[in-house]
Amino acid sequence: MQRQTTIAKPEKISRKWYVIDATDIPLGRLASFVAIRLMGKDKPIYTPHVDCGDYIIIVNAEKVALSGANKLQNKKYYNVSGYNGGLRTRTAGEMIERYPEEMVERSVWGMLPKGPLGRQIAKKLFVYKGADHKHEAQKPEALVWKK
Repeated sequence: MQRQTTIAKPEKISRKWYVIDATDIPLGRLASFVAIRLMGKDKPIYTPHVDCGDYIIIVNAEKVALSGANKLQNKKYYNVSGYNGGLRTRTAGEMIERYPEEMVERSVWGMLPKGPLGRQIAKKLFVYKGADHKHEAQKPEALVWKK
């Protein structure tokens, strides 16, 4: 008895919108939870070379938790401008205070595939500092992260 492998076609994929409240969720666990849903690995139609995932909205990014006693002071985020001496270093404390959206986006991007497909997947992620977002028209469902 032969079984046929089904491959998802991009035009037949149905996508939903989900909203996640990041309050007191550890950053790495939130990022892996979101990355799996952005790629569509939680769906039975998952195909590695096709974008099968859903849209994810993350609210309250400034309230995300970091595990570890000194991670706010010791964890570093680096940006390189391309010029000599152009290395900019920020601690996790600075990032969570000034740029919480970028901090969450960077952690999710680190768990997505690199290349054109990964960039296409990353465009379905929307991160907001506060509790408000501008996607009410899409009627997002609440996605609950369980400990």
